[in-house]
Amino acid sequence: MSANPNLSTPIAESPTPARRPSPPRAGTGFGPLLLRLHFYAGIFVAPFLFVAALTGLAYTFTPQLDRIVYHDQLTAQQAGRAALPLAQQIAAARAAHPTGTLVTVRPGDGTATTQVDFALPELGEKQHTIYVDPYSGAVKGQLTTWWASTPLRTWFDDLHRNLHLGDAGRHYSELAASWLWVLTLGGLLLWWRRLRGNRTVRRLLAPDLTAKKGVRRTRGWHAATGVWLTVGLLFLSATGLTWSRYAGGNFQAALDSMRAGTPELSTTLTGAAPAPSGGHHGAASTPADPAPVDPAVADQVLRIARASGLSGPVEVGVPADSASAWSVTQIDDTWPIHKDRIAVDASTGAVVDRSDFADWPLLAKLTRYGIDAHMGKLFGLANQILLALLAIGLCCVIVWGYRMWWQRRPTRSDRRSLAGAPPVGRGAWQSLPAWTIVAGVPLVLAIGWIVPLFGLPLAAFLLVDVALGAARGRAGV
Repeated sequence: MSANPNLSTPIAESPTPARRPSPPRAGTGFGPLLLRLHFYAGIFVAPFLFVAALTGLAYTFTPQLDRIVYHDQLTAQQAGRAALPLAQQIAAARAAHPTGTLVTVRPGDGTATTQVDFALPELGEKQHTIYVDPYSGAVKGQLTTWWASTPLRTWFDDLHRNLHLGDAGRHYSELAASWLWVLTLGGLLLWWRRLRGNRTVRRLLAPDLTAKKGVRRTRGWHAATGVWLTVGLLFLSATGLTWSRYAGGNFQAALDSMRAGTPELSTTLTGAAPAPSGGHHGAASTPADPAPVDPAVADQVLRIARASGLSGPVEVGVPADSASAWSVTQIDDTWPIHKDRIAVDASTGAVVDRSDFADWPLLAKLTRYGIDAHMGKLFGLANQILLALLAIGLCCVIVWGYRMWWQRRPTRSDRRSLAGAPPVGRGAWQSLPAWTIVAGVPLVLAIGWIVPLFGLPLAAFLLVDVALGAARGRAGV
């Protein structure tokens, strides 16, 4: 019997070509576009946010550090005695600092020393501050201050605002504030979309602790923490922009055009234009050619201010010349803040101008509240703790974001990478409804014009994304 040829002669099979993995399909609509923007902004802007959070955290508790480092200068020995006349305290300060122009006096109260500021041309915006015990007249020390801030607080303030790099360094903090609101709102929308069909308060506000170790668990912590921080981060972004270099200038110009800025206090006695009110730190101008000032008048001016209802801590501004009035300003920044101001003609004792905080425009009041809260002053220690929690929380969200990028990296031997690829979404804008493009492009251009350090990096992200897409297209990837 012959063998079955089908069994004895095996049929050769044609080799099956290996299939190349198909590239992930790009999504359509707003979601993929938002995810890609959130990714690029997170990668490139998050380092600036991290530094801003750390430096802001360091600045938060400078009041407590001041009381430790400068205890001798800031603390008076009350011993139940009445305060000496202000003129006598100024005379003691002048004896300790014979040079310079007397510009401001902050009378001591309780355990606080009296602070007497002298301006010198070589100091620029800074002053020499002499600290005087109001009960004994003893000089407690001298510091070089900036708008009444101690050297330590000024150092941390500069670190947070510009990293001690001057005007060029201010770009970092403005970039962080310009993108913080974009990242915050974008992350909130992405988390809301991801939970579509299974949204509950718990899933929105708490990470999924049942998730295994990996990107899903990290994403839960990243997103849920971001939701908790949303209101605070939006507040920090808005208030940080109000005194930034470019966006802050546009904001101030808008307030001025609406006459909604901080009202000016006229200290002129000859009908000249009022002096500018200064920035968020307050201001005291340095006279170019000052006339001699009789320190004894300070007691009279202070009595008039108290009789006019200016209670609590105040700052007495010394006039630059005989054509200017003395000024007295409340400097209580805690809630409810007191910022009433008067100008006094010392020769007649008349109040020639007055600006009460209650009469400020609403936007000016909100700006003042926002700045004081951003600086940790408005609600005292509670304000400081809240800012610290926001800073720590933001640092955690950023670290988790980078961890997700690392966890999404390819680990196969033929596709190994140090980090994950950008989310698929190039060209997703083409699938958006026409009305969103028509309305969205002018809106984005307007925001980019008002907030330049949002608009310029956004244009850079788009150019880089287009360039990478073109390069991969030529490579056939």
